[in-house]
Amino acid sequence: MTAFEQRVFSGIQPSGTMHLGNYLGAIARFVEMQSSFSCIYCVVDMHAITTWQDPGQLRKATREVAATYLAAGIDPTQHIVFNQSQVAEHAELAWVFNCVARVGWLNRMTQFKDKAGKNQENASVGLYAYPNLMAADILVYRATHVPVGDDQKQHLELSRDIAQKFNNDFAKSIKETGHGEAFFPLPEPVIMGPATRVMSLRDGTSKMSKSDSGSDMACIYLTDSADDIARKIRKAKTDPDAIPSETAGLAGRPEATNLAGIFAALSGRTVDDVLQEFGGAQFSAFKSALSDITIERIVPIGEEIRRLMDDRKHIDAVLADGADRAREIAAPVYKSVKKIVGFIG
Repeated sequence: MTAFEQRVFSGIQPSGTMHLGNYLGAIARFVEMQSSFSCIYCVVDMHAITTWQDPGQLRKATREVAATYLAAGIDPTQHIVFNQSQVAEHAELAWVFNCVARVGWLNRMTQFKDKAGKNQENASVGLYAYPNLMAADILVYRATHVPVGDDQKQHLELSRDIAQKFNNDFAKSIKETGHGEAFFPLPEPVIMGPATRVMSLRDGTSKMSKSDSGSDMACIYLTDSADDIARKIRKAKTDPDAIPSETAGLAGRPEATNLAGIFAALSGRTVDDVLQEFGGAQFSAFKSALSDITIERIVPIGEEIRRLMDDRKHIDAVLADGADRAREIAAPVYKSVKKIVGFIG
């Protein structure tokens, strides 16, 4: 089997204000992985337009995701930060993958059904086929590891299926063009730590989301003030029972589970450790401690996001430099794909 350089790829859609779920579920892990891997972090603006976006708002949201990467501690000089639409090889490889992936595979993608709802006939072709673009995002860099949340594991499995089918379909050509036994790696999911899936503060069974229709109180934004954070945590939904002293006591208690997971992730501890400390306490005391640690961790990031958003030229320069460096990796990969597939030129 061909040996591949250990490389991480991941991306976030620029579709609204960044929140605690984005940070704990993705960005904090992106930061951690910098010490172990060569990392490529993308703002996936091409994915964003699978549903209609206001162009001005899309530009603003793209810069905000980039600013959040930087504010959280991603180093754009040692790693690569860019927006997807600046590297054409993503879209070009996605077309090849449209011809490799099978309709039956896409029909099984639950996220399309969730996003399109009952109106699937009016959904865009892009929304239906975007798992193929996601596979291209990863494989155009021949990435070996992808940090993913629970809701993205199915798409990563599809990426692996596409890579395997490409390697099988073109096995003879891959060998003839000097690329060994396999051209694409089968990327591995990386799921680390507590709070990989942060839930709404108003409903522990629903994912924290900027589009939460219930209440602005359901979501902690990374640009929230200390007062906003304290108020939202104070009013977070809980149940009448005390904090349990062990994880078994969280069964059937989604809001308690969510808050304990958030505390553990922000403090760099396990949920067991948190429960041992607060077991038997009422939620009022626990929420006070959770507010303190959330404010300590999140407010400085929010301040840096606002500072960076006031320096648009700097953000655009980071994205342009990242795109140039990303293209240096992607262009020869796609050139090899063209030769393997049989394209001339």
